[in-house]
Amino acid sequence: MITLLAAKTSDMKEWIKDTVGLGTGFWLIGYFLSLVLFFSSFASIMGWIITAVFTPVTIAITWWWFRARDLPLTYFVWVGLIWTVIAIVLDYLFIVQLFQTAYYSLDVFVYYALTFLIPIVIGLYLVWFRGKKVAT
Repeated sequence: MITLLAAKTSDMKEWIKDTVGLGTGFWLIGYFLSLVLFFSSFASIMGWIITAVFTPVTIAITWWWFRARDLPLTYFVWVGLIWTVIAIVLDYLFIVQLFQTAYYSLDVFVYYALTFLIPIVIGLYLVWFRGKKVAT
């Protein structure tokens, strides 16, 4: 009984780190980078710059983070969903509301799509790489 409870607690800690920890961390990096770019001559295209630079970084970190773990594809779908919710909520609170700005444009929707898809694509790759059948 104690072993089962410890395993569930450990699984929950991993789940929180994978979703809230990484999702918030990725958002914070992009947010601080956008604040720096906002005060530069690149402010009008900062969303595209961040997307171009940070997408490969996010892919690399996500692959590195999950590479040694044997997780089902549904886990990665939930991670992507929660990362996207975190991004949308924090963008709304700390960009739209705080700065009273019109924020939503094509680059933002591409960013939300990538935020959702990156963990899923990494999960597909890891599941395929391990020779497992992709099951939902």
